[in-house]
Amino acid sequence: MGNAQDKPPASGGGGGRSHQATAGNGTRNRGGNTAEKPQTPRAPGKGVANGARRENSPAGGQEEQGSPATDTSYLDAPSGALPPHLARLKNAGNHLFKNGQFGDALDKYTQAIDGCAEAGIDSPEDLCILYSNRAACFLKNGSSTECIQDCNKALELQPYSLKPLLRRGMAHESLERYKKAYVDYKTVLQIDTSVQAAHDSVHRITKMLIEQDGPEWRENLPEIPAVPLSVQLQHRDKPISAEVAQARAARAAQDEGRRQTTRERSTSARAICLLRLNRFEEAKQDCDSALQMEPGNKKAFYRRALAYKGLQDYLSASSDLQEVLHLDPKVQEAEQELEVVTSLLRQSLMDSTSHTPRV
Repeated sequence: MGNAQDKPPASGGGGGRSHQATAGNGTRNRGGNTAEKPQTPRAPGKGVANGARRENSPAGGQEEQGSPATDTSYLDAPSGALPPHLARLKNAGNHLFKNGQFGDALDKYTQAIDGCAEAGIDSPEDLCILYSNRAACFLKNGSSTECIQDCNKALELQPYSLKPLLRRGMAHESLERYKKAYVDYKTVLQIDTSVQAAHDSVHRITKMLIEQDGPEWRENLPEIPAVPLSVQLQHRDKPISAEVAQARAARAAQDEGRRQTTRERSTSARAICLLRLNRFEEAKQDCDSALQMEPGNKKAFYRRALAYKGLQDYLSASSDLQEVLHLDPKVQEAEQELEVVTSLLRQSLMDSTSHTPRV
């Protein structure tokens, strides 16, 4: 699961399913022991459909004998310091979450958390991840209060852990606790400035707080914790997942696209001003730059044609206007200007011929 989650659900907290699920098929008695439920005799033929017997799959589902085997290799992927049976529960939860089965994923994470307690496993990093993953399930299901509780547990185990902070901010925002959400998002950005979801949320919440509290809105905020430099450096040195790398690359491409659009608009606008000032050579140079950045920019072709016209280079002006009409035949201004330039070109050719000395 990546750094950035979907927009927080609109519903409030509470009302979610209980996360105190039992591990396995047993029931817990007051002494902490596990007592198995008496087995109910299976009715004849139960578990048989159309002659094919169903068996429990490793992930807890069912599959038919004789049907193509489902790939469950992901269940055996290494998972930190967790023993194999708990790692399988966590991996199953991750798989279910990716497939949108948030309730089933929540149950797997709960079983893994309970299993860690029963086995006496003391691995803050692994437990932090399990609580954070279960918090993501609560968030997806609209159980914001339970999400916040799990994020708090995760952050007690691993302070300044990015994902629990981000998910807690989303849960606070869904409960309209905008000040707390703002603090969490700003803390996230101290750790990793590339989390676009946090940037977007800060901008959105800032507008709400200004409307709510006026110009002095910052004075009403809770204190934003200063993330230690050692934590920031540790996060930067961590190897990033392919998902995070892809998100960062997409953001970098988006930022570069915005900068290029800004440059194009600036250059194009300046060309218009230069044309009005009859500074045709400079206008042509600006259009040249715009066309280097965007070879199919019909506005730059049109304005360069006007610059060529001002420079009395009617042949080049005609060529650029024809390029405009090739890109968009509906540009009437280009058609009209092409007629004018063609006429001027003919006249200039006639003038040059008439002034040529006879031999």
